Amino acid sequence: MERLATEISMKDRSHDEAMAELFKEDPAFAAEYLNQLLQDGEPSDLLVALRQMAQARGGVRAIAKQTELNANQLYRTLSAQGNPELRSLSAVLKTMGLRLAVQPIKSNHAHH
Repeated sequence: MERLATEISMKDRSHDEAMAELFKEDPAFAAEYLNQLLQDGEPSDLLVALRQMAQARGGVRAIAKQTELNANQLYRTLSAQGNPELRSLSAVLKTMGLRLAVQPIKSNHAHH
């Protein structure tokens, strides 16, 4: 019954709002989701997810203020056509309690 209520309430909201709430309630899910997008998704998908995460944390303007980035520029950066600088991306992630990390690509071949 609780799941049905959740599904009904999710239908009353936009996909962005529903995702924003998920990201806010579960930071570990947010991190895993972003990692999956980095691995398999298009760059535009990552930027959309970051915009949804910004919405969960008070909106793009609030994130811009926290990161000392220009709000209009940040809106453009987090658009599907955005191309964020590493510095901007790192600053935005930091406000969300996240950071960039580098991992080796898993290979099917054993290295000797």
